[in-house]
Amino acid sequence: MKRQQGFTLIELVVVIIILGILAVTAAPKFINLQGDARASTIQGMKGAIQGANSLVYSKAALLGIEGADTGSVDVLGNTVAGTPATATDDVPVVYGYMAATKAALEKGMDVKFNTGTSPSSAVPSGEDAADWIIDDTTTGSATIWQRGAPADVTTTGSEASCKIVYKQAASAGALPTITVTDNGC
Repeated sequence: MKRQQGFTLIELVVVIIILGILAVTAAPKFINLQGDARASTIQGMKGAIQGANSLVYSKAALLGIEGADTGSVDVLGNTVAGTPATATDDVPVVYGYMAATKAALEKGMDVKFNTGTSPSSAVPSGEDAADWIIDDTTTGSATIWQRGAPADVTTTGSEASCKIVYKQAASAGALPTITVTDNGC
């Protein structure tokens, strides 16, 4: 008579426990995938702003308006850029860089924003839902969130947030500042 080979109950329990321990140690690496994706998206938007600003500044320098506190740059090349913006695709500039307004950032980067004061702001009446929310009510500054990102929350003394703050150039020769906060994405 042949003896049948198989796993004992104890062996199966030990294997299940080992798999459980591995799952518990590996799970935290995969749990925050959405937050990591949001942080990467925010960094991508920062890069888009920087790239667009480089191109807009180059056009402004060619027009000789890089030192002016107001002006506009024609991004499509279908009109003569002037002061103020003369065509729907003209980008308003301040010292040669994009102004910190919804209109300037939309035209300069070819991106759609909805206005609001947080990432959970409702879509304004008459507008389609955009992936990005902008608050440009502060003169010379715009705050940008990805729609649905966590809002500013104070937890144990630290601010958790997922946003970009764009401040336009303050004077001729000064660069605009782009501050990314992605510690709460």
